[in-house]
Order: sequence, then structure tokens, then C-alpha cells
Amino acid sequence: MFSDARLTNLIANTLALLAVSALVIGVVVWAVRRPYFNIERIQIESSQGEPLAYVTPEGVKATIAGRLQGNFFTVDLDQSRALIETAPWVRRAQIRRVWPNSLSVRIEEQQPLAYWNEDEMINTWGESFSANKAVVPDDVDLPQLSGPPNSERLVVQRYAELARWFGPLDVQVSEVTLSPRYAWDVVLSNGMQLSLGRDPAADIADPHGRKGALPFAVRVERFVQAWPALMQRLGDRALQSADLRYPNGFAITLAPVSSTPVK
Repeated sequence: MFSDARLTNLIANTLALLAVSALVIGVVVWAVRRPYFNIERIQIESSQGEPLAYVTPEGVKATIAGRLQGNFFTVDLDQSRALIETAPWVRRAQIRRVWPNSLSVRIEEQQPLAYWNEDEMINTWGESFSANKAVVPDDVDLPQLSGPPNSERLVVQRYAELARWFGPLDVQVSEVTLSPRYAWDVVLSNGMQLSLGRDPAADIADPHGRKGALPFAVRVERFVQAWPALMQRLGDRALQSADLRYPNGFAITLAPVSSTPVK
């Protein structure tokens, strides 16, 4: 009988413990679901230590309106971060809870480097993104870069090389185009057009290159080195285009003062 009594007490204690646990869980669930913990405020700031230039709190809130699920306790931070990163001009986001009903969002916004193809932009990391181009200030002069899918980093690399070559000549690079056949065409800020052809060192379509073809940098360097003497010789005449694809030199066409191209 003693054993039966101990068993009865054990069962009773277990049931009491389960009842208390169920009560505590019920109270916690009830408290968690109170409107007091609904997300009422989203604090948005830059993660780069500078004021946000392109991202606006209104734009972020419009993106997540009606799509942010959960309250202070139940909100999925990873899912919320991914949602915020779909907002215009947002590259990366960090998100954390702020007691009792807020979220703090630190945003790394896109830094535009150039326009990309017809309807996108490209950032300083060589990544393409969609954004409203009208947001870019009128005094910000961005080049136009174009290329096949997945060629963003290569085009940005070549653009940077060209900018370094022509910078000392007080000429900027306005356009860089990589054709589907991976041939390069460039437009400078003075309107001059450059044809560089295919680059055997970075030709994705033909990684072995064409026999005898000069690398991209060699063609540009040869033209830049000849630039001062060429400008002095031409005087007031302006160059319309230059074809750098020749193995032993380049051909130039003067701006249309006469109808006969000069090479």
C-alpha cells in the first residue's frame, strides 16, 4: 500500500505540474498576442555613417506595407530583411528588434556608378539593379555601360581602366559597350568614338582569342601615348572616331569639315 500511495502522489504531482505549465504557457501566448507588441514603428538609418541619399523611409515602408508579418516576438528577422532589400535603392539591410514594438533597420544603399543597358543601373560593386533613374540628381553625370547578361563586372573593370588612361588627358569616358560577340566600343566626353574590337585576354566567347590580336590595354595605351602628338598635329581639327583594332597602329577619322575621311 505504501508503494501505491507513492505512485498516487507522483501522478498527482505530475498532473499538477502539467496543469501549471499549461497555465503558464497559456498566459505567455496570451501576452505575446497582445496588440501592445504589434510592430508600430520602423526606425531607418544609414549603415554607412552618412545621410541616405536615395533611400527614403516612405519608400521602404511602402515596400513592406501589408507584407511584414508577426509582432515583436514572432516577426521573422531574416524574412523581413529580405523583404526590405527589395525596396528601391537598398543594397543590404540589417534589422533588429527594439522593445517593445519597434524594429531598427540599418540600410546600405546602392551607390550608382553608371547606367546599365536600357532600364537598369550598375553600382560601384559591379552589380546591376533596378531603380528610378529620375532620383539621380541632375548634376550627377553617369556614364552609360552596356553588355550581355552577366558581364557587369567585366564592363565595369574595363570602364575603370579606360577612365585611368584618359583621365590625365582631361577626357572622360561617356559610354562603354560590349557587344554580344564581346567586341568593345567606347564614346568619350568629346564625342570621339573608339573601336577596340575583341579582347583575347577577356573574351568569354573565345577564351583563347584570335591569333595576333592585341590585348585591350595594349590598344588603349598605344592610342593614349600618341594622343598629345596627334592633337598637336591636328591643331583645331577634331577627331570623330578612331579604330584601334589594327595590329601595328590605328586609323582616325576627322570630324566632318570635309566629306573625305582622313586616315
